[in-house]
Amino acid sequence: MSRRGTLVVGWLLAIATIAAFASLGRWQQQRAVEKQAMLDAADRVMTRREVVPLAAAHDPHSAGQYDWAAGAGRFDARGALLLDNQQREGRVGVRIYRVFIPEGAGPMLVDMGWMPLPPSRELPVIPRPEGDIQLRGLLAAPPSSGIALGRGLVQSGDQWLLTRVDMAAIAAETGLPGPLAPRVLRLDPAMELGYERDLELLANTLPPDKHRGYAVQWFGLALAVLATALILTFRRRRPVTGGPRR
Repeated sequence: MSRRGTLVVGWLLAIATIAAFASLGRWQQQRAVEKQAMLDAADRVMTRREVVPLAAAHDPHSAGQYDWAAGAGRFDARGALLLDNQQREGRVGVRIYRVFIPEGAGPMLVDMGWMPLPPSRELPVIPRPEGDIQLRGLLAAPPSSGIALGRGLVQSGDQWLLTRVDMAAIAAETGLPGPLAPRVLRLDPAMELGYERDLELLANTLPPDKHRGYAVQWFGLALAVLATALILTFRRRRPVTGGPRR
């Protein structure tokens, strides 16, 4: 192949690689913007703590928003739902959810907090809080489920082990009489009810700063490919020397 043909093929590959790296950098940058906006919105809600009723969890137009909510109701008699592979301070455990029936509203999930798992991975037995209970906390979307594969939950005794929080699947599998609210109540850590918890929104995923760091890396790789392509294009070719000796 001629030098011109080699340059054309090389630049086509370089441009495709640069476009791919730049696209990944833009995606990471956008995720940083989205997550920072999410954190800012939640921080405003938790600072003001303007109380809305628990029934607001069922509003489909607020599914991606945050609210500070409070109200009374009862925990459903069905067993707990344990979300697997949840880390806290470097330890692996489960996040515990229970179905709660607020007064005058349909069922919703309450995030009761986190518990560690023993090496045997034996699931803890979660007792149901009895009677009428006043709850308060942050209404938020459930944890991101990523790529949904399989059913997402299996029954273990009278409890369920979850690989993701799929509201429709939970309602169907547990036999609830109505749909679950699209938002979860994350209990106020100041309440004595429940287990280890905080209101950290990104406990098991990347924070904005990490996404920004990855964006810089991808853009840096794109620039490195461009620089390499320019160097290989404009470097001077060494003259051919040598020949038969006399």
